[in-house]
Amino acid sequence: MEKIVSMKNQKVKQWKKLQTTKGRKEAGAYLIEGTHLLKEAIKAEANIQEVVMTEAFHQQADLQIEERDIIIVSQEILSSLAQTETPQGVVAIVQIPEATPISEYKGKYILLDQVQDPGNLGTIIRTADAAGYTGVILGEGSVDLYNDKVLRSMQGSHFHLPVYRGDLKKLIPEMKSNGIPVYGTELNAAAVDYRTVSPTDTVALILGNEGNGVSDKVLALTDQNLYIPIFGEAESLNVAVAAGILLYHFVG
Repeated sequence: MEKIVSMKNQKVKQWKKLQTTKGRKEAGAYLIEGTHLLKEAIKAEANIQEVVMTEAFHQQADLQIEERDIIIVSQEILSSLAQTETPQGVVAIVQIPEATPISEYKGKYILLDQVQDPGNLGTIIRTADAAGYTGVILGEGSVDLYNDKVLRSMQGSHFHLPVYRGDLKKLIPEMKSNGIPVYGTELNAAAVDYRTVSPTDTVALILGNEGNGVSDKVLALTDQNLYIPIFGEAESLNVAVAAGILLYHFVG
């Protein structure tokens, strides 16, 4: 079991780089923080490269981790790696899985067009996991899946549910040609109330950017565009709330 106490240690410098999108891409790895995410990673048999913890955490931790995979660090180092105000005392470095294309188009998917808020993205993925969806596809302009705020919002759902990145303008025609109905979301005269559409075994739902919604180019490719009625004075729904309503409607 290795021990590191200097902030200038080369490993510490490499770990710090994982706090940026560029650093994660270069290293092919990301940081997770806290006991819950670590247990989820272990349960999912994710490729955990290193587990970094304080001596105090190590003494009271109840985790199934080989001692040789643990690195003990000072509280100062742990605090510099953690991105919460009150860190639990453990972070881990996890390998980013190799990107794999969708092997066959069947089941239920949610497609996200330029969803940029980390909390929204994480909540949508967690809800899709809870609703038993087949996968989530992140279109261009969507926030990095391994952003620390996204990870905290997902609560480990990315270990259970495939999350792909892809060009929605190319993927939508492929889905339609494989018999998957594709629904966009837009509040306009051409859209229909989502409650008038019956649930199906296969579906693709598209939600868009927090400010601008789904782009016109993507909307033009759908089979039908849906809206969620608003009965009060609010102009719109939060995208994660809207996703939850639609995701569960199509479970039925």
